[in-house]
Amino acid sequence: MSEEQVRIQDDLYEAVNGEWLKTAVIPEDRPTTGGFSDLDQGVEKIMMEDFKAFAAGEKTSDIPEMKYAIALYKKVLDTDRRDREGIAPALPLLEKLRGIESVDQLNAQAAELLVEGVDLPIQMEVTADMADATKHAFIVLGPNTILPDTTYYAEDNPAGKQLLAVWADMAAKVLAFTPLTAEEQKQYLDDALAFDALVAQKVKSRLEWSEYYKCHNPMAADEVAAQVAPFDIKKLLGDLYGESAPTTLVVYDPKAIREMNGYFSEENLSLYLHWTYVNALLRSTAYLSEELAALGRTYRRALMGVASDPSLEKQAYQTASRMYSEPVGVYYGRTYFGEEAKKDVVDLVKKIIETYKLRMRKNTFLAEETKEQAIKKLSTIEIKMGYPDEIKEIWSKLVFDEDASYLEAMQSLFAVRARDMLDKVNQPVDRTEWLMPGHMVNACYNPSANDITFPAAILQKPFYALSQSVSENLGGIGAVIGHEISHAFDNNGANFDENGNLKNWWKEEDFAAFKELTKGMIEQFDGIEFHGGKVNGELTVSENIADNGGMGVTLEIMHTLPDPDFQAYFINWARVWCRKAKEEYIKLLLASDVHSPGELRANMSPRNFPEWYEAFGVTAADKMYIAPEKRISIW
Repeated sequence: MSEEQVRIQDDLYEAVNGEWLKTAVIPEDRPTTGGFSDLDQGVEKIMMEDFKAFAAGEKTSDIPEMKYAIALYKKVLDTDRRDREGIAPALPLLEKLRGIESVDQLNAQAAELLVEGVDLPIQMEVTADMADATKHAFIVLGPNTILPDTTYYAEDNPAGKQLLAVWADMAAKVLAFTPLTAEEQKQYLDDALAFDALVAQKVKSRLEWSEYYKCHNPMAADEVAAQVAPFDIKKLLGDLYGESAPTTLVVYDPKAIREMNGYFSEENLSLYLHWTYVNALLRSTAYLSEELAALGRTYRRALMGVASDPSLEKQAYQTASRMYSEPVGVYYGRTYFGEEAKKDVVDLVKKIIETYKLRMRKNTFLAEETKEQAIKKLSTIEIKMGYPDEIKEIWSKLVFDEDASYLEAMQSLFAVRARDMLDKVNQPVDRTEWLMPGHMVNACYNPSANDITFPAAILQKPFYALSQSVSENLGGIGAVIGHEISHAFDNNGANFDENGNLKNWWKEEDFAAFKELTKGMIEQFDGIEFHGGKVNGELTVSENIADNGGMGVTLEIMHTLPDPDFQAYFINWARVWCRKAKEEYIKLLLASDVHSPGELRANMSPRNFPEWYEAFGVTAADKMYIAPEKRISIW
């Protein structure tokens, strides 16, 4: 063994991925490579070839909605028209915003502006009601900030100042394309930054958002109206719904709503109007000329640390596949996902759920009645594997005028999506809807539906392959499946019952014991130094609990195999998390992502389980060792 070679007992992640890391090259248009990113690039390459063939008439699909996706794809590629039109397609909306001179005028148009995607003084959406997951709720929250998190606005955060300077420079250059005078351009930019600074003092931080069960704050519409005045939300609701307008709203960010006059009032109306004008302008750039589109992505490039934008063909595919995500995902699943693999992974999910029940029964800190409630929740988890069997009706409504400009086409599609979302307020929740399309390399748990989704695209090496050993698949997709199931019992999911309702089903002393274990998980990660920053144990605790649970349940299954290979299990676990990323992107994730860095996910979870120590003979002399009393296994 060479002196440079890292021992697996000292650094599992580096020992498994070190050679790859030495030669891996991050694409110019991406912030990261490896693991999830490599699979995503592979899917993208295949699908781009198919889209090119569709556009050339060399290929057809029996999925009707794919023709709309291809039509949009072609619009993106029509740079001759886009460059010829320049900023012109954006001017009607911008002039409409310039014409608003009073709060009364804003209120008169608010419902229409909401559907058009304009940033209002508060954000409004319709989503499943946490208290009754069979129904929808109309939710309200504060505006978004320019920077990724409120912590970026701290005086001692140089990254925030640098990014704001990049954003301001970008906005100034784009504003120069508008009919505004030079003096007006400066005023609009100064006001937009001033309004953003006010908003940043009132809205939640990423850490506060990470406890999403705390978002459920129902309030009478009249009470919300009193708090957000002079913005007239009652008029907006009436304009949208008439007599069937909801009388109870759910406030996701109470401070932002309660203290809204700290950033929006009659006195500072111009700050808001100029802020929303600049936002609308910058948002539109992606769908205008190539010059404006490139300018409008300046801030994103700085934030992610990427050197260049995706190629035009890639932009066309990304836009079309995002706007028509479900049809495109179904096409990908039907074309590239085998039924044999689907059946194999569904069987694995069922086995993991059954093993989870066994672990719940053996649990030492829960009372029997709490265990039974947990087992009931496990028994009712819905499995969504690969891609949906049917495409929802909304996707056939996403049509646009073939003579429309690229921006006009996108505006009409956004409006259809917005109207469809808003109209759901008086409709029951459709639990057959998928949160992720089949071509997405990801997975998720939905607490309001108590379901787990595994898109077809993630079911590839190193996560899963029929050709991999069972031990490798358990260390890959098995642990990911266990991870998603564990979200049903993390610090957020534990607050929802088997029907997806926000409900306390715990005995008080059991929940206290769980919180104590959660505290230990926070402490295990909190303050770990990483790339010049530190991991926030509170921000990442839900994902760390899920990793811990996913590993615990799959290691239990490993013991039932006729020929378990624990070394292969842990090696593939580390391989799944391999990545190489730009420093800017690493810092962004460290500050705002609820997931711990991949390197730490690979190295931290194994240390909590005896199988790790037995598999590689890890002792107290090795860096990947932690004392038995400090090891945590919650589920």
